[in-house]
Amino acid sequence: MNDLKERLKRLTEKDLSEIEQEIINNLNPYLDLVKQISQHILFSGGKRLRPLLMVLSARLCNYQGQLDKTFSVIFEYLHAATLLHDDVIDGADLRRGKPVANKVWDNSMAILVGDFLLARSLAIAAESYDTRIIKIIAQITEDMSQGEIYQLMHKHNIHLSEEEYMQVIERKTASLIRGACCSGAILAKSPKEKEIALSEYGYHLGIAFQMADDLLDYTADTNLLGKNIGADIREGKITLPLIYTLKHVNESDRRMIQHMIKEPDFSEAEFTRLKELLIETGGIQYTRSKAVEHIQQAKAALSVFNESITRDTLLMISDYALERQL
Repeated sequence: MNDLKERLKRLTEKDLSEIEQEIINNLNPYLDLVKQISQHILFSGGKRLRPLLMVLSARLCNYQGQLDKTFSVIFEYLHAATLLHDDVIDGADLRRGKPVANKVWDNSMAILVGDFLLARSLAIAAESYDTRIIKIIAQITEDMSQGEIYQLMHKHNIHLSEEEYMQVIERKTASLIRGACCSGAILAKSPKEKEIALSEYGYHLGIAFQMADDLLDYTADTNLLGKNIGADIREGKITLPLIYTLKHVNESDRRMIQHMIKEPDFSEAEFTRLKELLIETGGIQYTRSKAVEHIQQAKAALSVFNESITRDTLLMISDYALERQL
């Protein structure tokens, strides 16, 4: 795992450095406070996965222009905006190991700066003069909003189905990653076949990424996760490991889980027992197996491209997106 991480770092170091500079260059709010709050979320340790995927997708399609890094920041701004909004909605305390923005400032400020980042994303997209890219950004914004609303509607719902869970993560996570990959292909004016392939790659990578992230809430420690362990269930979020386990526990354990979902001040012993149940019933393994299936489909989508360092990098990102989480 460490070897894969180091190889990816070497392969993407230059791109990430240039993306970082573009994130700074394009962050030009009128008020210093807006910039301060934006930087709090943008420079709190994010991996820049989404903008990097756009840059690599464009390169895989032989893009020769100079605008890939500039347009790639759209996807980091969109991601940061959703994080600012999510932390307010979820009542979170930590994000990437730091206090969330709305705890440092307040809810109103965090929400409005999130709105600013959404608007900034659309403004940069408009500079492409490409209606397809603009449409993708608008669709992503719509999808992520609906995904958050749908998740909010189903908080504490122990009857949430796997199909309903998939609807949430398709909108909240996969839409943005798919859009980043697809936009890279569009920027490069690639053939439709390659555009579809990268869209499929991004979709399946996004699904696997979120499933793996949901596992972290039950398998990682706080220092690795950057937020408090058990945050999902404390916030009433029913994710795939829990959905599967709820189908395979006895009535006594089901009542305990129901209590934990409805009463977030559960004990450490209860959370330890929950983690044991997730392992015993196969909830952890089932979620991992589903994530692996999507990673395999993501890799298969890239088969339409010739072998290259860029394609190999995207394949390695697929592995890393899964294994770093688990």
